[in-house]
Amino acid sequence: QAVRRADLVLDGIVGIGGKGGLRPDADALVRAAAAGRALIVAVDLPSGVDADTGEVRGSAVRADATVTFGAYKPGLLIDPAREHAGALRLVDIGLRLPARPDAEALQHADVAALLPRPGAESDKYRRGVVGVVAGSARYPGAAVLAVAGALHGGAGAVRYVGPAAEAVLARFPETLVSAGPPSKAGRVQAWVIGPGAGDDPDAPKALADVLASDVPVLVDADGLRLLSAEQIRSREAETVLTPHAGEAAVLLGLTRERVESARLHAARTLAERYGVTALLKGSTTVVASGSAPVRVNPTGTPWLATAGSGDVLSGLTGALLASGLRGLDAASVAAYLHGLAARSLGTAPLTASGVAEAVRGVWREVVGEVRPIGG
Repeated sequence: QAVRRADLVLDGIVGIGGKGGLRPDADALVRAAAAGRALIVAVDLPSGVDADTGEVRGSAVRADATVTFGAYKPGLLIDPAREHAGALRLVDIGLRLPARPDAEALQHADVAALLPRPGAESDKYRRGVVGVVAGSARYPGAAVLAVAGALHGGAGAVRYVGPAAEAVLARFPETLVSAGPPSKAGRVQAWVIGPGAGDDPDAPKALADVLASDVPVLVDADGLRLLSAEQIRSREAETVLTPHAGEAAVLLGLTRERVESARLHAARTLAERYGVTALLKGSTTVVASGSAPVRVNPTGTPWLATAGSGDVLSGLTGALLASGLRGLDAASVAAYLHGLAARSLGTAPLTASGVAEAVRGVWREVVGEVRPIGG
């Protein structure tokens, strides 16, 4: 009764070592707090969430705000635990932090340092040419959106291979189109393959052709369905996979629910099992690659859950791969810009093509050429 009548509840039931959800007595207090009028502030992290993984395996506090100490815990940045944290505030208490964290989240300065900048001697080849194998008779829009992401993502040129050339040229006449196969399309520094491939009978051959190349390759959407581990493990150049939770579940032999409840583990396992950079899309986008700290993207918005947004992300990532960024950097920078572009459109419904067009504006913001959004 006291908890229900309270104006403020401080949650300090369980610390960062807590596992497996709250016990019944604690759960009763948490339910009382949730049913009352109080502002709930969690101390270090909401009780009941896993500080290291972001998993929620039982009853847990849903805080309006969390004041955390010393360093951000991965669980505060990764869903589903992130949804329990509310507004997040870090307080420095003088802790000596490990030199190498388990996870990290890029900020504007990090992204600005990684973004490619053309020099006086740059031409389209030095800036990076990205090849896009996407779309089908049934899904020509996927090709248009992947090309849009690549062009707005700084590619010096885009070579398109596939059955949607007419739709691509109608929207982006600067695109270089080819009837294929990809290996005959001309010089590229990276490939993007898979968005909208559908049941195109040429898709399996095109995927094998692209994976046989000696440049970085990003595989998305229908390309993931056609993929085999043997095709990837034999590659020397980098490979980036960009599944959503359902696609990751198939690749890992898990349920979608398990992937969504343990996003950090799923991304790490994908990267290790296939020897790739894995960008796991969703409510929290995470990027894993080898032994490096997992990158957690801080800029997403639920409005990105719209048709075609993943196609734009693939093209954007491909452009950054073609510019010379390693897979981990290309994927995490692309996710950052992609989320920031969506946020720049406000708290209203958006379209994938609108996100692609907004990338240039947030790129300028990140490198300091314009005032921040809302600033």
